[in-house]
Amino acid sequence: MAQSISLSLPESTTPSTGIRIKIVALFKTLGTLTLLLIALPINALIVLLSLLWSILFTKKPAVAAHPQTILVSGGKMTKALQLARSFHAAGHRVILVEGHKYWLSGHRFSNAVSRFYTVPAPQDDPEGYIQALLEIVKKEKVDIYVPVCSPVASYYDSLAKPSLSAYCEVFHFDAEITKMLDDKFAFTDQARSLGLSVPKSFKITDAEQVINFDFSKETRKYIIKSISYDSVRRLNLTKLPCDTPEETAAFVKSLPISPEKPWIMQEFIPGKELCTHSTVRDGELRLHCCSDSSAFQINYENVENPQIRQWVQHFVKSLGLTGQVSFDFIQAEDGTAYAIECNPRTHSAITMFYNHPGVAEAYFGKTLLAAPLEPLADSKPTYWIYHEIWRLTGIRSAKQLQTWFQRLVRGTDAIYQINDPIPFLTLHHWQITLLLLQNLQKLKGWVKIDFNIGKLVELGGD
Repeated sequence: MAQSISLSLPESTTPSTGIRIKIVALFKTLGTLTLLLIALPINALIVLLSLLWSILFTKKPAVAAHPQTILVSGGKMTKALQLARSFHAAGHRVILVEGHKYWLSGHRFSNAVSRFYTVPAPQDDPEGYIQALLEIVKKEKVDIYVPVCSPVASYYDSLAKPSLSAYCEVFHFDAEITKMLDDKFAFTDQARSLGLSVPKSFKITDAEQVINFDFSKETRKYIIKSISYDSVRRLNLTKLPCDTPEETAAFVKSLPISPEKPWIMQEFIPGKELCTHSTVRDGELRLHCCSDSSAFQINYENVENPQIRQWVQHFVKSLGLTGQVSFDFIQAEDGTAYAIECNPRTHSAITMFYNHPGVAEAYFGKTLLAAPLEPLADSKPTYWIYHEIWRLTGIRSAKQLQTWFQRLVRGTDAIYQINDPIPFLTLHHWQITLLLLQNLQKLKGWVKIDFNIGKLVELGGD
């Protein structure tokens, strides 16, 4: 519930500028904490009434014919909570894990979670991360590990796969596949080699490549994106070339482009943005959903798009994939769907399966499905209510207010469930509040709060 402005202190700023930035950070954080404090009694009342309701009326979860212990990572994120709930509802035992930084995860208090552990950040201590996972797998007698990866962790989970596979199934890709899928340029090359539609793309390791590029021969503009995940700059969709060569040069030179940190310059195709989540086993598409999308997506509603489903089926079957994979698409005005990015991990669109009883079977079942599972016809669009409340500050007309109200009436909160209400309280008023207090103690700025991912988005953050 914060404006998207940067409060980090660049190295070139003067001491007086740094003091001003810290003061702004102080008041921004204090203001947000005040708003959360105002909302706390309302949230607590909702949760209390829900607990009473669930005690009186909620049935016990099913008992699986072959109950398994499932380790789910990414415990701070809504998508991990959703999978934990789906597996628990099917009668399985769920162990939740997250990095030490997020020991305060509000999702650990879900009644779907049997045990909660923290592990080292994989990028800081790869061996410690793998060893910590291995110890949990052994201690809890885990049958299946389902990584709900952050962008950074997906490759390290692949590196952990050989060690963990001796003790449990790892529902994730091998390291080379993950590396290829996560590399925006390598992915587009792979898809193109399979005859699938992707935009024209160029790998950029030096700003001069863009400055010297002959845009006059192109029919469309281009955008440039970091190949490695960048939580802040990924939202910058500046079209290239800019109005003048000087502006183009100034823009690309401001980006941290290097051979060690390459970028991709990709043809910008006007059209409708869509995103997908797919769960696949041995190349079989077992669970799939598609939703309208945007650069910062916090609303999901299932969209039937046979062309995109066929694109995904062709891709995963050709590579014989097993794991979770998500794609971003642009559907051009002529109807052609172009895949612009692939992420070898769970997508937040999985929240659309909040009421589907077949999720666990789609993940762990061995029998072939007649068709991939999709969200139920009566499933509601998902949103995050605290994001929606913040959107009220940007409403300027009665029509916008009506649209906002209809979105709330038609949809459902992705975190709140009447039979598991405590995470709705502990995410907002424990997890996020403590993260804000930590930043307040350091007078450290942040860009925005992402309630879906359960973190403060910071320049240079995870």
